[in-house]
Amino acid sequence: MPQAPPGRTSGCQRLAGLGSWPNRLQLPPSGCRTEGVTTKKNNMSELNSDVVDLVWGRSSSGGVSASIFRRWTQGFVFSENEHTALEQFEGGPCAVIAPVQAFLLKNLLFNRESSNWRQMSEEEQKTALCLTLSEILESACSSSSTGFCLVTWAKGHSPQTSSDTITETQSETQDMPQPESSQQPQEQQPTALAAEDLGFEQFHSVLHMRTVMSVSELREEVLSLYHTWRGCCGVLLFLYSVILTKGIENIRNEIQDTAEPLIDPVHGHGSQSLVNLLVTGHAVSNVWDGERECSGMKLHGIHKQASVGFLTLMESLRYCKVGTFLKSPKFPIWILGSETHLSVFFTKEMSLVGPESPSEQARRVFQSFDHEDNGFIPESLLEDVMKALDLVSEPEYVSLVKSKLDPENLGIILLGPFLLEFFPDQDSGIPDSFPVYHYNGLKQSNHKERVEYVEGTALVLGFEDPMVRTDDTPVKRCLQTKWPYIELLWTTDHSPSLN
Repeated sequence: MPQAPPGRTSGCQRLAGLGSWPNRLQLPPSGCRTEGVTTKKNNMSELNSDVVDLVWGRSSSGGVSASIFRRWTQGFVFSENEHTALEQFEGGPCAVIAPVQAFLLKNLLFNRESSNWRQMSEEEQKTALCLTLSEILESACSSSSTGFCLVTWAKGHSPQTSSDTITETQSETQDMPQPESSQQPQEQQPTALAAEDLGFEQFHSVLHMRTVMSVSELREEVLSLYHTWRGCCGVLLFLYSVILTKGIENIRNEIQDTAEPLIDPVHGHGSQSLVNLLVTGHAVSNVWDGERECSGMKLHGIHKQASVGFLTLMESLRYCKVGTFLKSPKFPIWILGSETHLSVFFTKEMSLVGPESPSEQARRVFQSFDHEDNGFIPESLLEDVMKALDLVSEPEYVSLVKSKLDPENLGIILLGPFLLEFFPDQDSGIPDSFPVYHYNGLKQSNHKERVEYVEGTALVLGFEDPMVRTDDTPVKRCLQTKWPYIELLWTTDHSPSLN
């Protein structure tokens, strides 16, 4: 899904003489495994161009435009105005930042003892961010025999060094022992964007990979690399860590179109496969539940309930249909997708993600037989739906139900009448109103360019009441794909932006 149009041009320069570097890389075929060791370090020159091809596309072997690469060179930086919100400086990296923000909020709202989830000290920010990054890496790990890969800067090659002295500093520090956590002293402020002369090829030529085999080691290493994640290119370093932890071949086996890169090298947006990889640990290209067949091809979707959800404006335009596993996650936090961007909608109201009610299960099962999302099925499928729901499915009874639900003999069964027949007047358990919040990491999309949560109240009434009808906004249309009759009352004069 597109996340942002091309951004401003920058002064990033592609360094000469590195055009053939991808041919020098070699990657272990099954991802990052170790043989009889706990921690293993590798120079990224051992990796082959498969990494770059997967992320940026095969045509990017000669490099990606400076303006596109520059938009992906920021780190994970917290807003000065909202201590638990990450800032995004230009379009593109929301494909990584928004999922990280969603998991960060999950941990702050539901796993943290402090009641004031909007306030964090710098030390608490460090702990919360690193715990979140570790959680996503754990989710991406394919099996217990697969290690966790962490991609960092090679010693002496951190871009915090000025371009005028980088060569000198490299030669001086090449053989000096230096802990990873010291690459950026704590007193330094994080670098939001890369040094002007850090180009695509240079970035890939100075990377370093280490592998750890246990979760405890992973969390310790991620914590020690806090200043790397929040510094220059921290977002990309984390993304590469997730990809190598998952394994190149594993991602290729899950992605629908292997020719589609995870990041569009022309526009700089992340793909749906990238978003799904970070949210679910699987790089599938679709958002529906389970698998579907199309012209003999098996298309992979989401296979289990996600911790945080995903809703998209594209569904309101009937371009796609998000399945229950993303629409009804374990925690009431949803990544919202527009045509160009990703933001996050969340609440502390856990009743929104309670166990699936019988009527919700019936809706999901009915829709699984409605492949075209028409809101009805052929009457020939009614017996199969009833069997799937463990309803009485004797032929005589099915025939009676058909005559009742299709009195005009149109040959179709509508979803609404079906639910009313078998699951009438079921209380969903959702309160009529509850507080909600919206996050948009792009500074220019926030009022006065201050990245802050927008607070509001949601009304889910189950029917349209003109007395409480609010403005028709993209955020509301996106949420209506889950709650058709939701209304939003924001505490500010400015409705939050989905873009």
